[in-house]
Formats: sequence, C-alpha cells, structure tokens
Amino acid sequence: MLAAGKNAPDIDLDDLSGSSWSLAEALKQGPVLLAFFKISCPTCQLTFPFLQRLADGAGKDAPQLVAVSQDDAASTAQFQERFNLSMRTVIDKPRAYPASNAYGISHVPSLFLIEPDGRISLAVEGFSKAHLEKLGERFGAAPFHADDRVPVLQPG
Repeated sequence: MLAAGKNAPDIDLDDLSGSSWSLAEALKQGPVLLAFFKISCPTCQLTFPFLQRLADGAGKDAPQLVAVSQDDAASTAQFQERFNLSMRTVIDKPRAYPASNAYGISHVPSLFLIEPDGRISLAVEGFSKAHLEKLGERFGAAPFHADDRVPVLQPG
C-alpha cells in the first residue's frame, strides 16, 4: 500500500452512471479522499456510513469523497442503496483492478487523502476511529455521534 508522503498515481475510472472520473481533474478542485472497498467486506460495511457522515457534515473545504469499488456496477449500486450512500462511486474494473494495483491495495477498506499537489497525506488500511476523527477535525465534520458504539480499530 502506498504510504503518506508518496505521490498519488493518477486514475481514470467510470462512475456508476458511466461518466468518466479522473483524479487529476478532481484535484484541481481540492483534496480528494479515495476509499477503496468491496461490498462483501464487513469492515467496509462498518466504515462507509461513517464516511458518508463525514462527507455530509464537512464544510466548504471538505475533500471530495470518492468510493472506489472492486465490484461490478450493479452490486455496487445495491451497496450504496443499502447503506444510504450518496458519495461519488467509481468502478475499479473487476479482475483487472488498475486503481487498486496502482495504490498497492491488499486490504479493504483502504483510505487515501490526496492533497491538491498530488501528495498522499493520509493512508489507512481497515477501520480506524482515530483517523476518521482526525479527518473530521480537519474538515469540520463529526463522523461519530456520542451514542455510537464503534471499535477503535478493525482490520480490513
């Protein structure tokens, strides 16, 4: 997995609507939080509702949250509906996985915060409450509510 401090590889993928999405183009508008996942992953199922809260509550300086699915479009759309996710989701061409390979993904979820200069400032495998709280502090959002019962860490 690529580490913080490295330059993020550019990726070009199609989203669920079939529109093309490019990391290079997205970075022109500010930071991007890439979140790689598989729909069958229990840790992904735990993580993504909190990522959605982060996206919903963040201010004008919020990163663009882009989910990168390692599954087909139909299954991914069902995952989005099941967890009430509205974030942009792109498909990492199952079997070839060009984006996952470029980022050295071996576990999901894997999160990468990419700054507008293309540098990775945060790289996390699995669920990390502390890292999600750190993102929330930076972007003015609370991914957790006081009554949430969540683990401190959960491997992917």
